[in-house]
Amino acid sequence: MSSPEPGDPLPQSVQLAWGLSDTGTRGPRRGLTLEQVLDAAIEVAGAEGLEALSMSRVAKQLGFTTMSLYRYVSNKDQLVELAWDRAIGSPPELPAGGDWRERLEAWAMAEYRSLRAHKWLTQYPIRTAPYYPNNLLWLDAGLGALSATPLDEPAKVQVVTMISLYAIGRARFSWELGTDVADDLSDTPAMLRRILDPEKYPSVLAAVEGGAFDPDGSDADDEAVWHEQDFRFGLERLLDGIDVLIRRAEDGS
Repeated sequence: MSSPEPGDPLPQSVQLAWGLSDTGTRGPRRGLTLEQVLDAAIEVAGAEGLEALSMSRVAKQLGFTTMSLYRYVSNKDQLVELAWDRAIGSPPELPAGGDWRERLEAWAMAEYRSLRAHKWLTQYPIRTAPYYPNNLLWLDAGLGALSATPLDEPAKVQVVTMISLYAIGRARFSWELGTDVADDLSDTPAMLRRILDPEKYPSVLAAVEGGAFDPDGSDADDEAVWHEQDFRFGLERLLDGIDVLIRRAEDGS
């Protein structure tokens, strides 16, 4: 979906998401709501993956004909975009009275966990600006976490976008890696020692000997441990950098 120019009609999916347009006119008379269609799409994607999500599969989930769905959405892309926004939900209330770092960290962790709650959300390519209600609520909450800082508005948007993209990337990585693969990484140090030539890969082997690839000793049955610890480590480094940026803005440099 391309970005609308000022004065151009809003894309139909945006109109539907904001309740600015009635559902379509194709297909038989209505027996559903748009929300029911989107909830069924979320169920299908959650159970079978994004690749299984189609107009016909959602219609089957609802017990309706495929043609009947065209009363509500025009095509699969519109269905997925609207279902994505519904699935991500609204952001949580951020800590009252906290400083920018505490609030932005809470925001980032909440986004990461929301993405982790629906594996298929990380599989859908980012092809549009966040025109949809819940996406914009997340953006507004992230920007609000920075409201008391001296950063200008473009910088705030850059910061929030950077952290959001980090959350999406880490959530996708954690899903693709998977618990079973993560458990297999316990063999990584021994494997790397066997296959790497110290003269060609001195830095990697130094990391091996330094324990960078050793198991962290956490409970392997607790899936949240390894991926959330990894996410938090990177997030803390991003927040450290943002802290420097804010201090520079405070100094006027």
